[in-house]
Order: sequence, then C-alpha cells, then structure tokens
Amino acid sequence: MVDNFFRAFRRFTSFQLIILGFAGIILLGALLLMIPAASAEGIATPFIEALFTSTSAVCVTGLVVHDSGSYWSPFGQSLILLLIQIGGLGVITMSATFLMLAGKNISLKERSAMQDALSAPSVGGIVRLTRFILKGTFIAELIGALVMLPVFWRDYGSGGIWMAVFHSVSAFCNAGFDILGTAERQYPSLTAYAADPVINITVIILLVIGGLGFLTWDDIRTHRWRMSRYRMQSKVILATTAILLLFPAVLFFFTEYSVLPLQERILASLFQSATPRTAGFNTTDLAAMGDASRAVMILLMLVGGAPGSTAGGMKVTTLAVLAANIHSTFRQQESPQLFHRRVDSNIVKNASAVLMLYLTLFLIGGCIISAAESLPLAVCLYETASAIGTVGLTLGITPQLGQLSHWILILLMFWGRVGGLTLIYAAFAGHNRYHAVYPKENITIG
Repeated sequence: MVDNFFRAFRRFTSFQLIILGFAGIILLGALLLMIPAASAEGIATPFIEALFTSTSAVCVTGLVVHDSGSYWSPFGQSLILLLIQIGGLGVITMSATFLMLAGKNISLKERSAMQDALSAPSVGGIVRLTRFILKGTFIAELIGALVMLPVFWRDYGSGGIWMAVFHSVSAFCNAGFDILGTAERQYPSLTAYAADPVINITVIILLVIGGLGFLTWDDIRTHRWRMSRYRMQSKVILATTAILLLFPAVLFFFTEYSVLPLQERILASLFQSATPRTAGFNTTDLAAMGDASRAVMILLMLVGGAPGSTAGGMKVTTLAVLAANIHSTFRQQESPQLFHRRVDSNIVKNASAVLMLYLTLFLIGGCIISAAESLPLAVCLYETASAIGTVGLTLGITPQLGQLSHWILILLMFWGRVGGLTLIYAAFAGHNRYHAVYPKENITIG
C-alpha cells in the first residue's frame, strides 16, 4: 500500500511531497481527534479545535486549545503522541521506514525526497542515515523515559510509565506537549518539577539532542571527539547552539528568579534558555518574566534549532550565516567565512530570504491577532513567534483566541515546520528558471 502511495505521487517534486505529506497527516489526525473516543468526556471535538491540536502535534509545536492531560482520553493522548513522533521524524522519513520494513526498494525519486526532508548533503547513503535516525531516536527516547520513570512512578504509580514515555517522546521531538494537567489545574507544563534536577536535566538533554539535527549526530558518531573532521555545518550548529544556550541562561539567572534557591534558580535559568529553541515546555510562570527576558525568548523562538532536526524555527545555521555575512561586510571581505570555509553567495541569499519571510509572517500574524482580539501587540507577537518557530510557549491566551486567530496560528505552525523555502520551491516548481540577464546598476545602501 505504501508503495502504491509513492507511485501515485511520482509527478510531484520532493518539496511538494513533503508539504502534501504533512498536510495529509494533519488532516487525518484532525479527523481522528474529532471522534468521541478521543476525548475524556466522550464528546465530539469541533473540527477547528481538532485541526489546531493535530497541526500543533505534527508540527511539533505544543500550542493547545485544550489541556492535553484532562481533555483527551488515553486514546486521544496516544494519537497525539503518534502524530508528534511522525512530525518529529518527518512524514517522508516515516514513509521510507514503512517501505524498508515491507522489504521494498526505495527509488531514486524517493531517496531525493528523503534527502530534502532530512536536509542531507547528498542522496548517497540516505538509507543508511535513515536507519541511524530511527535507531538513535528509539534509543534516546527509551533512555529518557527510563531516567524519568522513577520520578513519575513516585507521583503517579504505574501510570508513571505512560507519563515517562509521553514526555520523553515529546521532549526529544521538541513538541512541548504535556499530560500533567487535571480538571482543577490545567496547562501546568512542567511547573510542578521546577526544582527536580532529574526532570529538568533529562528534558534539556533530550530537546538539545533532538534539536541538533541528525546529520550532526552522524558526524559525532563517525568522528567522535575529532571535531576537525566534522562538516562545517556541524561545527556551526554546535557552536551556535552552545552560545544560544549559555548567554540567555546567564541573562535569566541575573534578571529573573532572584527569589528562588540557588539550585532551583540555576535549573530555571538553564531550562528557560533551552526551551524557547522550539521545545515548548516551561517550569516557571512565563507571564511573570520581564519584558527584556520575553524579547530574548521571542528571538530564540524565531531562531529555533538545526536543519534536519526535530526542531523548527528559521534555524541556527541561518543566524550563523547572516552573522558571518555582517562580519565579512564590516571587514570588507569578498565572501562570508565560517570555520575557515567560504560560504556560497546563494546560501547567503537563502538565509536573507528565510529571515525576511519569518519576520514578515511573525509581524503580520501578530498584528492581525492583536487587532482581532483587542490584545496587546507584545503578547500576540509572543504567540506568533511561538507558532512560526514551532515552539509552543504561550502567555496563556491560546485557548481564549477566536477562530480567525486560531487559523493564523495553524498556518504559521505549518509554515514553520515544513520551512519557508520548501513552500516557495513547491509553489514555483516547474517554472522556468532561466531569465534574461539585465544590465547591472549600483544602489546606495545604509
């Protein structure tokens, strides 16, 4: 059946297949979440609410209109977890997995789609990489669940097994969904474990591992500690990730949480530094944070994780390329340089295009929601940054928003997960790329 599915879509480009795959899984997930068995009260969920939840799960975001712990039944929660796993690994990767399990040969076109889905440098070795991704994902999620199990078992008894599995998968996939809420205390995220080092450190490690990208881990597995042999991209991802974890954590430590004990203050600072990079969990009250800290979190949400990872956002490599381009401009160098390698001008153009797309949609979405809901613009921008960065952090306004605002967030989550350039390439596939070359003329900048 899977083989027939791929055969029916031979005429589509790999970018179009990625978009159709994500859209199809989201729609199927929404239809399944609508059935009464998916809700704890046995009632049918309205389509827009089911679609929002399905989109948030497949796009590994974490924004919700219902408390996942109290509203959804065990069947509904299992369905959400399955959607998170599919969305985290990618629809094309999961389809390829079924083909391999069925013993089918993977065609060149299917390998090309896998290459684009994983942001791999070449088609060669893509099946081996997919196997490595599946094994690595299973091992990371299993270890994460086993480490957190004693804590959840202490609090929930045998139900702690499901809690550990759900939150391990949600953390590794950078989804941010939690099922800790009750009818009396909804949308808690991980605030009950703010002082628990096991939960904090395990979740941070899982989300960082998931957000580094599968190619980076392939480099680490192949070359171990010999970083000089890593791809330039892997070096950029590791260095940028370290910077984006350390500096915000220091900022949060000195500007927030001064009333907390030292250990809890360190944990809270590290956690809130890591989670905006598309994880979506929180251990403290985000609404109580200062304006400067919220602004930093918005920037972190927009940046996101690494390409070919479970994370969203415009990616740390985009930020690194733009920073290198600024540095080369100041130094009057011909091209940007990263780790003694030149960056191609087309890469710089792509990075600039991604930045403008994200900023434009982030701002327009926030302005529309602010006008439609009569809410402060800063609060709405926090929400749209969370959506387009597929983060899931919120200041608490998501469930109260109207349908127009929910549709905007759905579109932003979808855009943020499949990637801006993927949508553009899919829309203009087949168009003539050859145009007349016009005369060049200079224009003054700055």
